[in-house]
Amino acid sequence: MGEFVRVEADGPVATIRLDRPPMNALNAQVQDELGAAAREVAGDAAVRAVVLYGGEKVFAAGADIKEMATASYTDMAARGESLQASFRTMARIPKPVIAAITGYALGGGLELALCADFRVCAEDAKVGQPEILLGIIPGAGGTQRLPRLVGPARAKDIVFTGRFVGAEEALRIGLVDKVVPAAEVYEAAKEWAGRFAGGPAHALRAAKQAVDDGLEVDLDAGLEIERLQFSALFATEDQKIGMRSFMEKGPGKAEFIGR
Repeated sequence: MGEFVRVEADGPVATIRLDRPPMNALNAQVQDELGAAAREVAGDAAVRAVVLYGGEKVFAAGADIKEMATASYTDMAARGESLQASFRTMARIPKPVIAAITGYALGGGLELALCADFRVCAEDAKVGQPEILLGIIPGAGGTQRLPRLVGPARAKDIVFTGRFVGAEEALRIGLVDKVVPAAEVYEAAKEWAGRFAGGPAHALRAAKQAVDDGLEVDLDAGLEIERLQFSALFATEDQKIGMRSFMEKGPGKAEFIGR
């Protein structure tokens, strides 16, 4: 457990909780602790799904500008690699991850949310990539994950202008997946994560890897990734359980064990 990031387990659903008041600014320590938390939930077989949460007031309002303001090129060349590595670790958690967004998810905060598989957003939340207003660009995946999610033109609009995007627009363009009242964000995210808790863990991991890795290659290479993941699942107990249950009881009644 880190000073500003902790893992809170609730049965098979774990919450990675940011807690650096007042705005969960993502300084170097928080970035490192996020990577450590991601590794912890990834390696814990008891955890079947993850919620990424910044608290009732704010998800994360971006990087710690005071820490970055005096940095040199060489400082950020080194630190940028570490930052991306931490977020890459978060994006590669081999389990479903849902970001619960309250208040603001700006700059590095939005980039962190983009590492999740799904995003639940408060009705009054604002998201965006305002780095351009500081004379820089997103450095933790915003220029890469955002266009893959909403398309290049919409991503360029958000990045070039640095404007804040409201929840309604974010939902319309696919930047978030669900909008609920602010007081319901965390529970909605946990409920969503809970849908995966009893699922076939290896199949969910395979599906996530096939989709994510397939987006980075051409169609033929992606189909090969899918074929390998598909065939490998026939070595799992859950495949036997799922198909036997289908034949005996019909669809949707299997009780998977995660092996």
